Amino acid sequence: MLTKKGKYGLKALVDLARLAPGETAFINDIASRNNIPKKFLDTILLELRNVGILRSKKGPGGGYSLSRPASEIRIGHVIRTLDGPLAPIRCASRTAYEACDDCADPETCQVRRSMTEVRDAIAAILDNMTLEQFVAGGGIETIEEKLPVSAAS
Repeated sequence: MLTKKGKYGLKALVDLARLAPGETAFINDIASRNNIPKKFLDTILLELRNVGILRSKKGPGGGYSLSRPASEIRIGHVIRTLDGPLAPIRCASRTAYEACDDCADPETCQVRRSMTEVRDAIAAILDNMTLEQFVAGGGIETIEEKLPVSAAS
């Protein structure tokens, strides 16, 4: 599930993606326009800056902006940065795998296998969706071509 941190981060990125090239936005303005608590947004934008999605400039004419075009920023990367793995359960994660306490054999566990398919479907969409597509309304039509037949229908 997308946390508030992930949701607010996406809202802030949409806000910044709508700026004219070379334009920046102050955190107070982003927070106000999107109804996000400023202190929480401070933390979120700092994380996005630290992984290279945003850049910041101090002083007059300063503020935040995207560090590269919205067409080069992947939504999956943003969500993993802010919320962690996309898998619905730890044992289905590629990057944060943890065996379950109650599972005798993870390789044959039907819950794990099914949740791995869910993770793969989520990743297929989010890793192929750019911020530019997200701002434009998702761009899901072109992404559906990358999904397995059962997931696209």
